[in-house]
Order: sequence, then C-alpha cells, then structure tokens
Amino acid sequence: MRQNVDIDKALTYEIRKEMADRYFGFRRLIQDDTEELAAAIRRSLSIEERICVDVVRICLLLGDEELISEFFAIIGMDPDLFYDPYLLESETIRKRLLTGLKMHGLTRAGRFKNLIFDIYQSLVEHVDHYREKYAELIGERETIQAEIEQFYRKNDLSGIMSFLRQFDRDALPGHMAATTVSGVGEGLEEKMRIAPPPPVEAVLPVLPPMPPFLRVKRRLKNLAERAMKLHLLGLVMPTDR
Repeated sequence: MRQNVDIDKALTYEIRKEMADRYFGFRRLIQDDTEELAAAIRRSLSIEERICVDVVRICLLLGDEELISEFFAIIGMDPDLFYDPYLLESETIRKRLLTGLKMHGLTRAGRFKNLIFDIYQSLVEHVDHYREKYAELIGERETIQAEIEQFYRKNDLSGIMSFLRQFDRDALPGHMAATTVSGVGEGLEEKMRIAPPPPVEAVLPVLPPMPPFLRVKRRLKNLAERAMKLHLLGLVMPTDR
C-alpha cells in the first residue's frame, strides 16, 4: 500500500511539474512576443514623427489660425494630435522645418502652392503607411491576447499554484511551511496571471485616412492663395533651392 501511495505522489508531482514547466515556457514565449510588439510600436513612432513634420510644415506655411482650422477640417484630423499654436511663434522650429525644402514653379506664388501640394502628398503616403502598420500591430496584439485566453482554457492555473505551494512547502522546515507558504501564496495567483500587452491605441494615436490629393487639390489651392494674400503673417519663406 505504501508503495502505491509513493507512486501516486510521484505521478502527481510529475504531472504538476509538467504543468508548471508548460506555464513558464508559455510565459516566456508571450514575453518574447510582447517585446517584439513593443519594438514594432517603437518603429511606428518614427512614421508618426514624419506625419507630425508634414502636418506642422503645412501649418507653418499657412501661418494663420483660421486657415489652419480649415485645413484640419479638410483632412478630418484632430488638431491636438500634432499642432500647437506655439509653433507659429517659434522661429527656431520654423527655420528647422522649412529651410532647404525643394521648391518648383515659375512664380513665388506657384512655388508656394506646389510646396503645400508636395507636402500634402507626402502626408498622405505617411498616413497610409502608418495605418497599414497600425492594423498589423492591432492584429499582433489580438493574436497574443487570444493565445493567452486559449492557454488558460487548456491549463489549470490553480493546479499549477498547488504544485508551486507544495514545492515550497517540501523545501521548508515543517514549523515554517504552514505560515510562510500560506503568506507567500496570497496574491501569487494574481501575480502569475499573464496580462496581454496594452492596447495599441493607448500608445499610438488612431489616425483617419487622408483624403486623396486630387479630391482636395482645389481646396488646398484656395488655402495657399489666401495664405499668400495674408503675406503668411511674416513667415519666412523656404529658400528657393
């Protein structure tokens, strides 16, 4: 009888050990996937920065709050994402973002209009790229979350916890096991739960698709012409290089 009890204990131990090994192996995989997702999000931040530069450049060229508000209404973007009125007052930002831009056209007004057109088309490309990567990030996060949910459906976390408690209890002197293991066990199950990565939208903004250039070309031209008539409120034009 004693031998059967020992065999039962050994089998129980091996089963729970396998469960624990499976848990920690899966946790490592999820951590690796989460780190890869975080790296992909950081790469998307560089695309977001290019979008910001395009938006701010157009705002600087328009140089007037009313025209800028109309621009954001045309593209359907929240101004608070990338624009701050302070930008119009910063000579450093203005020179940094506008100096050296390539311009083409026969007249000053034509070059100015074409510059806004060129930057807008760059903005469309960058937003399209950003939205494509954003959708991929959403899909990757959903995959990680689904894998975690499936793991918990197929694995008994309480059983894993029981094994770990027993493992600790066996390793401690008898007079300490009842108190120490009990205290350590409190909240341990919660700590062992594998949390999915934070939602992508908590890290990166959701951006609407940009209207195609040809659809808004006439309205952009109108903004450019009105900005020129206002003399850009003293805005220093980019050098014609």
